[in-house]
Amino acid sequence: MGMVGGGTGSFIGDVHRKAAAIDGMIELVCGAFSSTAEKSIASGLALNLEKSRCYGTFEEMIEKEKALPEATRMDFVAIVTPNHMHFPPAKMALENGFHVVCDKPVTLTLEEAEELQKVIAKSGKLFALTHNYTGNSMVKQARAMVAKGELGIIRKIQAQYLQGWLSTSLEKTDQKQAAWRVDPKKSGIGGALGDIGTHAENLIEYITGLNIEEIAADLGRFGEGRVLDDDGNMLIRLENGAKGTISISQIALGEENNLGIKVYGTKGSLEWYQENPNELITRWLEEPKKIYTPNGNGLHEEALEVSRIPAGHPEGYLEAFATIYKNFATHVNAVNRGQSINKPDYPTIEDGVRGMKFIYAAVESDRNNAAWTKIN
Repeated sequence: MGMVGGGTGSFIGDVHRKAAAIDGMIELVCGAFSSTAEKSIASGLALNLEKSRCYGTFEEMIEKEKALPEATRMDFVAIVTPNHMHFPPAKMALENGFHVVCDKPVTLTLEEAEELQKVIAKSGKLFALTHNYTGNSMVKQARAMVAKGELGIIRKIQAQYLQGWLSTSLEKTDQKQAAWRVDPKKSGIGGALGDIGTHAENLIEYITGLNIEEIAADLGRFGEGRVLDDDGNMLIRLENGAKGTISISQIALGEENNLGIKVYGTKGSLEWYQENPNELITRWLEEPKKIYTPNGNGLHEEALEVSRIPAGHPEGYLEAFATIYKNFATHVNAVNRGQSINKPDYPTIEDGVRGMKFIYAAVESDRNNAAWTKIN
């Protein structure tokens, strides 16, 4: 793995590195870790990389890695920069023969996302998007239960992603994570929408297997001087006629990382919360409530194969992230060996484009007084 972004002091870069290393399949061998060559090289050396593979820019990294012997050069690039710097390195890496893992949302604009989709198709290379919550074993269990018809026909969905870390004007301090997220030049047209709203949207579509077709969005901009949303409430309509709600916020004082989902069918319902990731709560028409746990009784194979440790031991954020990397690495290894393989379960560019269309539809709806707007 080579990395773009994620230098010293980065939150998400360190998460990616730790998650990628969990299953012993991936080694970080090079990187362009910062917007300045000096900081990038210093970050690489701090990670015990060879100085010759600590690069000043992503362009230099891709060009020099491409010139190395196949057995030595990186196999793929992980992009962990702010949104505005997703598209350029992803496009260059793909066009030069490297697979790509990219943080979400996939690009700064919908136009970039659709262009990247074409680049991926033309390159024949693999692309993974780190909607990491889909890697959780209980989310896999929920998806399998819905797919196998155990909940019956899905009729109602409620999803939320509530945080409180932007309740104050944090961006006016030296807090880098806040500063770029409220800047439309770096974040795009969505604030909380892109940062956490796309996770809620993706989780709904992943678990239910249903696309959101229409949205009515009422977005808030409570922080002083903010032009991007930091709060929002949305009504949604899914392709099978099911209805639902999404509530997102980064100004919900006291909330930490409260991502949750409830799915209601004609035979049963389920609910799952990221802050208590080891429990999937299910309720049934004529049976008692049942709680599933990783490596516990009654799990489907989809959940068991990503449950790494004995029942009762907590598995959470890093393990879910690691599942994305493990499945991607499995696919890369198969491609490198010339083997055919059914695509392992990880988010792709299609999920990224869906996320961008969700952002754009929500912003358009909000501009039109929460009018129903199609996601297309």
